[in-house]
Amino acid sequence: MSAGDNSTELEFDIDLGAEEMRRRAEITRALGDDWDPSEQLRGEREAHALLYSGLDEWQRDVYEQLISAGVLPEGIGGEHAD
Repeated sequence: MSAGDNSTELEFDIDLGAEEMRRRAEITRALGDDWDPSEQLRGEREAHALLYSGLDEWQRDVYEQLISAGVLPEGIGGEHAD
């Protein structure tokens, strides 16, 4: 910027790759050493199975419509959604 330039523009660079690696490291650190991703996924599947269990006929129809519309992924609670 020259002495007579009244510009307020500021130029800077961010290395998004390094920032993403830092972000992931912080998340992993915050989760702690005892975090088990496979156990977490298993728990989520169990929760979905319970959520969609015991549906009456109308609820089952809505559930199937949501799956066919792509709102819900196929298979969550599928064996228990009756």
